[in-house]
Amino acid sequence: MKASRLLHLLLLLQTRQRLTTTELAARLEVSRRTVLRDVEALSTAGVPVYAERGRNGGIVLLPSARLSASHLEPPELEALSVAGLDSALRERMGLTAVWESAERKIAARQAAAPESPSPLRLADLVLVDSTAWFAAPEAAVEVSDLASTLRHRRRLRILYRRSAESQASTRVVDPYGIVAKSGRWYLVADDQGDSRLLALERLSAFEQLDAPAVLQPGETLRTRWAVLKKRTEEQDRVSVTIRLPEKGLDLARRILGTRIHHVSDAEKGSCVVGVRYPDIESVRQLLQFGDHIEVLAPETARARISQLARDLADSHSTPAS
Repeated sequence: MKASRLLHLLLLLQTRQRLTTTELAARLEVSRRTVLRDVEALSTAGVPVYAERGRNGGIVLLPSARLSASHLEPPELEALSVAGLDSALRERMGLTAVWESAERKIAARQAAAPESPSPLRLADLVLVDSTAWFAAPEAAVEVSDLASTLRHRRRLRILYRRSAESQASTRVVDPYGIVAKSGRWYLVADDQGDSRLLALERLSAFEQLDAPAVLQPGETLRTRWAVLKKRTEEQDRVSVTIRLPEKGLDLARRILGTRIHHVSDAEKGSCVVGVRYPDIESVRQLLQFGDHIEVLAPETARARISQLARDLADSHSTPAS
């Protein structure tokens, strides 16, 4: 543990060259006294690091020092291979610590380069946040545990509840892997030979079996995901036409996302928008726009929204005294 902390301290100093004991203590999650002891240990070992006293003092690494501490370990390289995950998703995967370690080493490597004017790093300008807007469903199982289990390429016995079912049922599946999509986790697996997307918030338990997973020849997680993604998107065969104020278009894009397939030019302050749904019942999603939206077509969608609005009004009406 101490060796890891000393390496972390060196990487921080190679990036900044001077930090106060208070800053280092906060970064390392130790006391200031521990920081000073670590600095003394490094200095005794011949590392060009020392403590400067006074108001503007701190812990200093000599500018001429070039530490060969920026090589990435296999777990760090593995964490970087899933760079599309944001901090919340990395936390669920149990990758936060190794990711931060890799970032420190990369920063130290950049700081060790010859000093010269250079543009900002891309990481300072681009932030990837894969989580969905508003509250995202939480996976019912530990994603990191499931990912670790999947490394063995064994069959799984899972307890899973389909969206249309009230009770979970047991089934045996052959897993390809897991996918993070818009803040939600999915298990991609063959269920009796048919590939499926299994939402982790409805997967309440899993057990690794002794039998190896039987996967379709030549298929991988990426090829299966491509097929399932296309299949899911093509299910949205009902096109609903709505009208909403032009100023509400940005909110509609955030809520409806890829369901929007057409937007007309604004006219008299409003836009006509085409939205795809798998069925008419799904138009209940539009109720969250309140009276800022009007369903224009098809007539079955207008009728369903009208009925839903009446039911909502009835359930919130004040009983007559």
